[in-house]
Amino acid sequence: MTDASSSGTPGPADFPVVGVVGGGQLARMMQQPAIALGVRLRLLADSRSDSAAQVISDVVVGDYRDFETLRTFAQGCDVVTFDHEHVPTEHLRELAGAGVLVRPGPSALVFAQDKSLMRERLSELGAPLPRWSPVTSVADVLAFAEATPFPLVLKATRGGYDGKGVWVVRNEHEAAEVLSHDQVPGFIVEELVDYARELSAMVARSPSGQAVAYPVVETVQRDGICHEVYAPAPGIDEDHAVRAQQVALQIAGELDVVGMMAVELFDTPDGVLVNELAMRPHNSGHWGIDGAVTSQFENHLRAVLDLPLGDPSASAPLTVMVNLLGGDLDDLYPAYLHCMARDPALKFHMYGKVVKPGRKVGHVTATGTDLDDLLERIRHAIAYLRGDIDE
Repeated sequence: MTDASSSGTPGPADFPVVGVVGGGQLARMMQQPAIALGVRLRLLADSRSDSAAQVISDVVVGDYRDFETLRTFAQGCDVVTFDHEHVPTEHLRELAGAGVLVRPGPSALVFAQDKSLMRERLSELGAPLPRWSPVTSVADVLAFAEATPFPLVLKATRGGYDGKGVWVVRNEHEAAEVLSHDQVPGFIVEELVDYARELSAMVARSPSGQAVAYPVVETVQRDGICHEVYAPAPGIDEDHAVRAQQVALQIAGELDVVGMMAVELFDTPDGVLVNELAMRPHNSGHWGIDGAVTSQFENHLRAVLDLPLGDPSASAPLTVMVNLLGGDLDDLYPAYLHCMARDPALKFHMYGKVVKPGRKVGHVTATGTDLDDLLERIRHAIAYLRGDIDE
């Protein structure tokens, strides 16, 4: 293990240092389980005002796209993991080649970084997918449309998240407009799936091959952003849920994923189809902080350190999580106090971010048995925190 003094963080020398690249709320929410586990986190952040940098003491400020910054940062860590998937693949390969434990490794993470490579590899594995094809021209899109008619979905192969880099195109003209974006490195085209709802199957996997699956959840997306999560997915058939978990576990094993992985799924009359992969803690797993025996953040740390994984089972019959997106209120604290007093059973998780319209600044969770009741209470709190209502 790394000497405690080398990371600048005092602590027992036999407990590991986990380096986390990225200073967002996912890294922030790793800190609490790290404290309980006795694990020390070292953070590579863009600035000391980043969400995670406010709660983690050992912070390196630098650019994750610069290899020398990454190399120096990794020298103080026993293992390096991620808050996001945007670190250049070639940098990760060079780090791994130099003996740095990078988890998930670049050979796995590339499939979360590049949608074309991901679709190609999952096709080889026989995973259930929408019809798709790589495209470089309008002619390619039109050729795809001969068998799979418009409307279609064009996706940037790299860099998209929260609805960015995804376009629904209804004709040749709209496809040409999207493909004219010079800053996009590549595209794939997919069928526009007619689905009943969106699901997420999250799994944790360790280097030794141990893997656990969380309950399959329903996610509610608006404009490509996750707004609500219901855990477990209401009314889901057990066989259907098991199939979704099996798909996620198979993908994690075949791709040699280490850490948490979310498989975002379309729920269709013919079964589930894989939409996206995320190889890190994920928004659809935030419910587990309050509603699972072991949160995704604890299991991510356990996995990257090859510790025995924790129980992913739900600890409540139903958990609802709703994201708080920035609204009209700049000062959340008075509204926050009101909501806590009005409904003490709600759990508030704030990310320490400056409020901007549409920005994820926190989430609210509640557990119980009645979906409508939980949604009414949480949505009221969210509306009050946004400034949409004042009573």
